[in-house]
Amino acid sequence: MQFSLDHTDGIARATTLKLPHGTLETPMFMPVGTQGTVKAMTPKQLEEIGAQIILGNTYHLFLRPGADIIAKASGLHRFSGWTRPILTDSGGYQVYSLAKLRKLNDTGVIFQSHIDGSTVEFTPEKVVEFQELLGVDIMMQLDECPPATAGIAQIKTAVDRSLLWAERSRSAWSRQDSSLFGIVQGGLHEDLRRESAAGLIALDLPGYALGGFSVGEDMQLSYPIIAASAAMLPENKPRYLMGIGFPEDIVRAVSFGLDMFDCVLPTRCARTGLCFFSEGRLRIKNSCYRDDMRPIDPGCECYTCKTFSRAYLRHLFIAKEISACVLMTIHNLHYYLELCRNMRAAIMADRFQEFHDNFFASLKTD
Repeated sequence: MQFSLDHTDGIARATTLKLPHGTLETPMFMPVGTQGTVKAMTPKQLEEIGAQIILGNTYHLFLRPGADIIAKASGLHRFSGWTRPILTDSGGYQVYSLAKLRKLNDTGVIFQSHIDGSTVEFTPEKVVEFQELLGVDIMMQLDECPPATAGIAQIKTAVDRSLLWAERSRSAWSRQDSSLFGIVQGGLHEDLRRESAAGLIALDLPGYALGGFSVGEDMQLSYPIIAASAAMLPENKPRYLMGIGFPEDIVRAVSFGLDMFDCVLPTRCARTGLCFFSEGRLRIKNSCYRDDMRPIDPGCECYTCKTFSRAYLRHLFIAKEISACVLMTIHNLHYYLELCRNMRAAIMADRFQEFHDNFFASLKTD
């Protein structure tokens, strides 16, 4: 991976990452393709809306279809038909989300498969080995992601264990065309975040992520810690905020100096009829859109907004037509991607603060 810091405007950054399967420009949003596909989207549709990279999940892909199938296809790119870069999460989030189905210690994590109940062991070494087999551009270390309700002793243990696993992941990392990122943990405790970041920086990894946010805490409490944690990371490496979130969260995070983002929100919300647009968000099922012939967002250039009305999309959604999910997913992802493109343009033009202020001034909901 080749990284360049293209421009700064205050703390906000515009950067470039050159990877084996393409070049990425930040700030950027990564659509989530947990199972090797972004729900309701084809690779061609993702390319048409300007997606630079997608995210897959090591845990889910390991269980299904399995390492043997993906290896037979010569890696995840060939298997999925996506030719641009791929980042895979390590399964660390499942340590949090599947807490009732796992046991963990310093060796690794033992999961009870949510699919068939079988036992699966994840160690830092196995996770790196599998991600290298996938042939992805960016792979994440296995980490322990504690919930927001965890006590400080549990969070401290997670920090220590995640650092131990980062060291083992680095030792296991052998495929230099797959860049290994470390994950900073520490909950809402700035001292633990600093300890975690310092330990990871000492490993001199290609990039760093902030994990352990959006796990049940009040986001208003998270913002100061996210900002402080971002400042702890090297300026000459990519900075990735994992699992965040709403558009306003991403705009704030860019103002904190973060580069990369992912979240299931735009695709999940599309399937429930919640659409993001320049003034906030709207629920397409609301009766006020029954005869509304405007597009979701009159200023949007996506296929959905250039072609269909709110009334038609509401009709499809109420009728439970699959195309409703497809068309609103196209729009929501386009909105997120365009938001990041616009932020980059604002940073490059030294007017990010103006963009930030105008963005929040325009927000309202139906």
